[in-house]
Amino acid sequence: MKMYDLIHKKKNKERLAAEEIEFIVQGFTNGSIPDYQMSAFLMAVCLNGMDHEETAALTVAMAHSGDMLDLSQIQGVKVDKHSTGGVGDKTSLVLGPMVAALGIPVAKMSGRGLGHTGGTIDKLESFPGFSTTITAEQFIHNVNMIKMAIVGQTANLAPADKKIYALRDVTATVDNISLIASSIMSKKIASGSDVIVLDVKTGSGAFMKSLEDSIDLAQEMVQIGTIAGRKTFAVITDMNQPLGNAVGNNLEVIEAIDTLNGEGPKDLFEVSVTLASYMLVGAEIAKDVEEARDMLKKTIEDKSALNKFAQFIKAQGGNTDSIFHTELFDKASLAEEVTAPTDGYITYIHTDEVGMTSLILGGGRETKESVIDLSVGLKIHKKLGDSVVKGESLATLYANDSNKMKEAKQRLLDAYVIGDNKPEKPKYVYAIVTKDGVQRL
Repeated sequence: MKMYDLIHKKKNKERLAAEEIEFIVQGFTNGSIPDYQMSAFLMAVCLNGMDHEETAALTVAMAHSGDMLDLSQIQGVKVDKHSTGGVGDKTSLVLGPMVAALGIPVAKMSGRGLGHTGGTIDKLESFPGFSTTITAEQFIHNVNMIKMAIVGQTANLAPADKKIYALRDVTATVDNISLIASSIMSKKIASGSDVIVLDVKTGSGAFMKSLEDSIDLAQEMVQIGTIAGRKTFAVITDMNQPLGNAVGNNLEVIEAIDTLNGEGPKDLFEVSVTLASYMLVGAEIAKDVEEARDMLKKTIEDKSALNKFAQFIKAQGGNTDSIFHTELFDKASLAEEVTAPTDGYITYIHTDEVGMTSLILGGGRETKESVIDLSVGLKIHKKLGDSVVKGESLATLYANDSNKMKEAKQRLLDAYVIGDNKPEKPKYVYAIVTKDGVQRL
């Protein structure tokens, strides 16, 4: 087999066999296929596409390029959730404890954030002593005993994806559905769970800006998961504004705790419960979404989800005092309001810019070496469709640097569009995608 011939086939819109795709992935991972040939292949894929079988073969080859997590020693149906990313997205901290409180094992590998806020792993480090580097044996023990563990991704999880993504990033080959879907799903398949629930964001703060593109991506990923033998569901959720009201690490953790106490924002609760419901349905703990919702709501009402969260934090070495006394979390030294320049309604939010506000304050990473300030961020007081009068607070910013605060205030102000006409408030969830098709809500 020669890489030249395979590039030529894809250039001519011919279909590649699974063994040919495996040859490409293995060769590029081990260095026998050079960057320039892989770049040509990726561009041919962007121009001519891949069908479902080719995309699934690419995903499986990438998943098998490194470690495959063996979760066979964990009792029960293992469930996992992945988000395509957004601003204020802290659903893992809410749904994980709810699902685990019902006895369903949540064995999750998460990454650190690169961008406007930290990832789930960064947020969990808000708890002093919490470790994301426990041994594989401890990971399995914790899931069996308390039904929940979250650790950082191993360096050798889907290494082909890391190499291919780095090349895509500099060759204008990022925006292809097959390449995006295979990148996400290779890591999920390598992570070993039986049920995968995908939170596919859509809107101004999402990678996929349009609903139709988000549905296309969701369908591709569900197809891949199904072909790989995993029960896979995708939920299309709104990212035309931040999820919840808090953006920034400690602030988001506090909001997640509030939600587990039954006092969080409605949008965060609804999205978390919807995602968790499909975990329950996939694990066959609930016969349908309605039954699942009732079961999940009870974990909030009886505090079993909150107590499970504390049990999970303690099991990985974290101090749990702040779960029950959130005033113990580190606080930023500066707090300032961003106020409305005019009367009207919030007609549009440049959600990406809200995320950039958090980054400017120090709540995210511009490079992998950046150090996150866990205490900074913002709380949003006005969202889409809300009325506002001149001088009323749009948000409160929290910072430890006055220069960063000044820049961030202008950035956030520019993110808001105030108009005369009241717009419709966006839905929390737009569609559900399963192997049987798309249900628009």
